Amino acid sequence: MTAPATPVTERPTGRPRVGVTALPGRSLLRIGPVNVQVRRRSVLVAATLVVLLLAAGLLSLSLGTPYVAPVDVLRALSGAGTPYDLVVLDLRLPRLVLAAVAGAAFGVAGTLIQSVARNPLASPDVVGITQGAGLAATVALTTGAAAVLVAPAALVGGLVAAVLLFVLGARHGLAAQRFVLAGVAVAFALRALTEVVMLTADPIDGLRAQIWLIGTLAGKGWTESLWIALTLAALLPVLAWAGWALNSTALDDDTARGIGLRPVARRVGLAGTGVLAAAMVTAQVGAVDFVALVAPQLARRLVRAERPPLLCAALLGALLLVLADLGGRRLFAPTQLPAGVLTAAIGGPYLIFLLLRGRRRSS
Repeated sequence: MTAPATPVTERPTGRPRVGVTALPGRSLLRIGPVNVQVRRRSVLVAATLVVLLLAAGLLSLSLGTPYVAPVDVLRALSGAGTPYDLVVLDLRLPRLVLAAVAGAAFGVAGTLIQSVARNPLASPDVVGITQGAGLAATVALTTGAAAVLVAPAALVGGLVAAVLLFVLGARHGLAAQRFVLAGVAVAFALRALTEVVMLTADPIDGLRAQIWLIGTLAGKGWTESLWIALTLAALLPVLAWAGWALNSTALDDDTARGIGLRPVARRVGLAGTGVLAAAMVTAQVGAVDFVALVAPQLARRLVRAERPPLLCAALLGALLLVLADLGGRRLFAPTQLPAGVLTAAIGGPYLIFLLLRGRRRSS
């Protein structure tokens, strides 16, 4: 007789597989051994903003004197050759690209600074970065410095203002309230010094400085776009980390330390990245206000998230500045308004909206 077969129990090898489920409203994206939670609404909003940005870009390349039909714009961009190649490729395209990359940089900078400050009103033009760049640029413009030195001087001024901000706000681990108060103090002090320099300067030089302080894309193009794009590319690994690190900015320090995080180091890293991006873009296009203030909060409301989403804020910043530059060129043609005038026109009603919304909440 044959002996009955003995059942063999398979021994588990390695660690048991743990099921990972996506959170509500999110999809699970597997990248090798890493599982990434992706908010579906963020993807939808980002795709919509890309489409709107492309449409705004096509409109910007078409409208003007002369008017170029969208079909001819697409033919010029494809290299097919049209009578409007000079207008589209040499006059309008560089300015459009600059508006897009500068707006994206403003959106990124505003998102990082607002997340560290935990305040929707914190932005480079509120915490002193823009004012530092403006003071240095004003000094360069009113002392007869070469035009090529204005942007480097503005960059240095923005970084010096950032150092002052970190020194004054460093107590208590760069706490949110102290960070904002230190930034406001730095902004007021530097703005006052800028006014003194302008009042004592030659009227023509003072007017040039005033135009720079408003922020304009006129007469600028590929060179400024390249500097901003290179800065964003160099910061790309840090921005990839920042997109993940922003999730912990809403936690208090004790809770963050309890789960193994280093809140002070994260705040310094996020704020440093934000001020570097803000200083570079301000040095290239001037003090274009309110884009860094408005874009992150509008993106947060569109995504319905608890914090501003980095990618959507960058896309929205690019869209806002492209539309502001287009409006400045065409609303009062043939007179062209600086893009900073249009962004200020957007920022004013936005601040009123925040005020009214806060009053409704308190009541």
